[in-house]
Amino acid sequence: MSKVTIGDVAREAGVALGTVSNALNHPEKVRAETLAAVNEAIRKLGYAPNQSARLLAGGTNPTFGLVVPQLNHGLSLQIASGASVEANRQGYGLLIATANDDADTEERYVRYFAGTQVSGVLVQQASTRPSATGRVPIVHLETVSDAAGYYVASDARAQGALIAGHLAALGIRRLAVIGAAATDRLAQRLVGIERTMELHPEIELVVMNEGTADLAAEGFELGRRLAELPAGERPDAVCGLTDVLAVGAIAGITQAGRSVPDDIAVAGCDGNPLAWGGNIPLTTCAPIGYEIGRRGIHFLLAQIEAAKTPAGRAELATENHQELVRPFMLTRASTVGASPLQATDAISLNLGTYL
Repeated sequence: MSKVTIGDVAREAGVALGTVSNALNHPEKVRAETLAAVNEAIRKLGYAPNQSARLLAGGTNPTFGLVVPQLNHGLSLQIASGASVEANRQGYGLLIATANDDADTEERYVRYFAGTQVSGVLVQQASTRPSATGRVPIVHLETVSDAAGYYVASDARAQGALIAGHLAALGIRRLAVIGAAATDRLAQRLVGIERTMELHPEIELVVMNEGTADLAAEGFELGRRLAELPAGERPDAVCGLTDVLAVGAIAGITQAGRSVPDDIAVAGCDGNPLAWGGNIPLTTCAPIGYEIGRRGIHFLLAQIEAAKTPAGRAELATENHQELVRPFMLTRASTVGASPLQATDAISLNLGTYL
């Protein structure tokens, strides 16, 4: 089978070669009916542009790369969604790679994207080790740093503070926090909880520093253990530093014969829809992953623009640009009990409802 060329597409669509080139690279310059004809010819013939030849000829690759640690957390999916929509809106494509929570794999994908001369790379980091792309713009997501560069992150400390404030407003007397603060994001959530609790000296705070972030079974054991404590020692609220731990804790508490939230209220702290199973909808504090991805694309575009002038290039090497995205509360039955409205919301809830 002979290879389909741009000339074949032009003949099929009845347009000039330059029109096909514009349709591929600058569709905004082509009339709608002409663009439709070219796209139909491309689909009919199965044409695929030779990107390697294009780059060798000095062309650009209007594509961004996104490296995420895993696709098993709602935040990464939301980041990918926001980045994809905004990249397309700005005339770019988006390629996504999963690093499997491995720093070396993350670095390999970053280098790969840079080697294909993408226009920029977003990295939701699996490690604290900075990624480098040479001259390709890069934005670090879910990273807080004072170093030169571009960073967008959810406000993890605000997540903890909002959850703690919500629980305090319920009139609780003893709060247990479960989850090992093994990463900076988890540690910042804990700081937010602790500082808010300092404003409520009437509430006893117990920080257990136990429980692996993504293991519901460990949340189950911690919840069961807390529920089985004598009445004078048992908390009336449990906060998981992750939603996975919190959902596990709900199961452990109910397994021990206690009621959620009547005996023990439970809240999560990271807004992970993939952990929201079970019969009791989980109260949590959700980062707006869609907005993190969208702002990341804007930071890439800012770097592309800045690189066009000597002053801009100097600024890229020395300035720090950090944006924190404010989270918001999702109050559900695990802390306030069921209501008709909450029951309706729980049925219709999906990844897109709070973006």
